Amino acid sequence: MDKNARLHYMKRVDQKCSELPWYVTEFIDSRKRKLSHMTLLNYCHDYLIFFDWLVEEKLASNHRKDIDLSVLESLKVREVENFLAFLEYRLGNNKYTINRKISALKSLFDYLQNKAETADLKPYIQRNVMAKIDFNSIKESQETIANRIEGKILRENDFEKFRQFVSYDFGELIKTNKRMLRFHEFNRERDTAIVSLILGSGLRLSEVAGINLEDVDMNKGQVRVLRKGNKEQYVYFSQQALMDLESYLKIREARYIPKKSENYLFIAAPIGRKGQSRRLTPRSIEKLIEKYAAAFGKPALTVHSLRHSFATRYHLENNDVPKLKNQLGHSSIQTTMIYTHLTDEEMRKAVNNMDR
Repeated sequence: MDKNARLHYMKRVDQKCSELPWYVTEFIDSRKRKLSHMTLLNYCHDYLIFFDWLVEEKLASNHRKDIDLSVLESLKVREVENFLAFLEYRLGNNKYTINRKISALKSLFDYLQNKAETADLKPYIQRNVMAKIDFNSIKESQETIANRIEGKILRENDFEKFRQFVSYDFGELIKTNKRMLRFHEFNRERDTAIVSLILGSGLRLSEVAGINLEDVDMNKGQVRVLRKGNKEQYVYFSQQALMDLESYLKIREARYIPKKSENYLFIAAPIGRKGQSRRLTPRSIEKLIEKYAAAFGKPALTVHSLRHSFATRYHLENNDVPKLKNQLGHSSIQTTMIYTHLTDEEMRKAVNNMDR
């Protein structure tokens, strides 16, 4: 992601921090060097929910920004558990999402107790209630996780069907709706290139949204992305993705009319009276995949499940877990091992075919 994009996201982080207590801003500032802008933005959203809940429950002042450190220091375990119940039953968060929010709060409280110092070298808080809070227990084997994923991915025969659907068949499906048809015809090369790139590389949503023109090497079939932990990596993409990217790049400038400074790969359709273009956001990419998936008859398909689809196909065809780990940008090979379970059924069929 280029400097301008990073500045844009950091401005969003700063804007969210302006709505939070000063010590949260201090914590976020202390993590800017080590955490990605998206992680910091997620932290801010989590803290906004938490501090708003404190106000709603009358455990703190009338405004989240004015909540004193003493409020956090005096929180009881029961009260934090009530907040976690609020996340689950009022907001409908699943156990994975709640664990992420617990992690965000643990990081903040740990900073306040063990890292931040007052002028007389004392910690901001003496008592850390979050140290007493356990994560949700999620005991799932890799095979269980694989089985849960299995129904939400595309198999090999579906790759080209879904790509063709995005490129052509969706237009046939909506041809009586002239407005939707015009929108699809305007964006179909772009949308096809996005789908093809994810299915042909396994990139994450944030990685796809953050690509700039100079990041793509069409000769080598590689794209430079910023992985989790701000690690830069060159990732290969398929020949089909290459062809679809070429088709999109042929019309990109004339159709989207980007300014010279707008060097991002995927552009949103020009909007407003001045017809200004802009980078296609992660949420916009999510929404377009959701639209095509629902019309395709597989509403469970998401950007992440397209990534799973790539990984499953890669393992089935290559059976090289270390290379797949590197391609996906996993920090642990145990995460990548999920895909060995996803292909068990195909392997079983292959062995049975030997008896024929």
